[in-house]
Amino acid sequence: MSLKLTLHTTPDVPLEVDVIAPDKLAGKSVSEIENLPVYHGNQRATLGDFFKVQGGANGEIELAGDLGRVKHIGAGMASGRLLIEGDVGMHVGAAMTGGEIVVKGNAGDWAGAEMQDGRLIIKGNAGHLVGSGYRGSPIGMQGGEIIVFGNAGNEVGGAMRRGLVAVGGNAGDFTGVNILAGSVIVLGQLGWRTAAGMVRGSVVSMHDAELLPTFSYACTYQPTFLRLYLLHLRSLGLPIKDEYITGKYQRWSGDAVQLNRGEVLLFEN
Repeated sequence: MSLKLTLHTTPDVPLEVDVIAPDKLAGKSVSEIENLPVYHGNQRATLGDFFKVQGGANGEIELAGDLGRVKHIGAGMASGRLLIEGDVGMHVGAAMTGGEIVVKGNAGDWAGAEMQDGRLIIKGNAGHLVGSGYRGSPIGMQGGEIIVFGNAGNEVGGAMRRGLVAVGGNAGDFTGVNILAGSVIVLGQLGWRTAAGMVRGSVVSMHDAELLPTFSYACTYQPTFLRLYLLHLRSLGLPIKDEYITGKYQRWSGDAVQLNRGEVLLFEN
């Protein structure tokens, strides 16, 4: 039996629970888990003050309840699987280095921020700054995968170094801002100022987009790497059409302020 944590007391203010990760709870008894420290606002509390703990720590955790005000779930997670039944608060999967997190609802801001490896799947919508670096940090996501089935907010993949972010719906403004490397694939519409300050990497959309004047048209072609990514995303459940896989894409080089080493790929309908 996997470990099940059920929220029994809804927090009045954000509850920080970075102790909830399979590798951090491994080998602990129910009593030990209930007594782990958490922060309710600026007040120290225990996990048992808010969660009912059942089962055993076997590398998989199931979370249930209204978790919209619960932050840092799976932060720094290194291994195992975390299944969240519903919405979740900010910073889910931040700085994770391995394992898999599945959110069967919406996620708050900073989902997968500065993650290094592993996989974060969000079945609903995500907030701002998915896979981005924190303010003042020069590097965001450094590896792994973030898959958002719904829409995402502003600054998706900001300053990411490597890895893959895929959004099944629309993305907000500044998608791929200051991206250093890696790929951001958006099946829906892009917002304003896409890939501003891009150094390298790829931002892809299946729709036309208004790009900054510092991007210039290079060619229209069939990128081989994108075909492999799209087949992979289809296997994970994203609605990838055949024409996305076999079609051609306009390649726009940019950002010119960073010597045009990156690219924005727009599907040619």
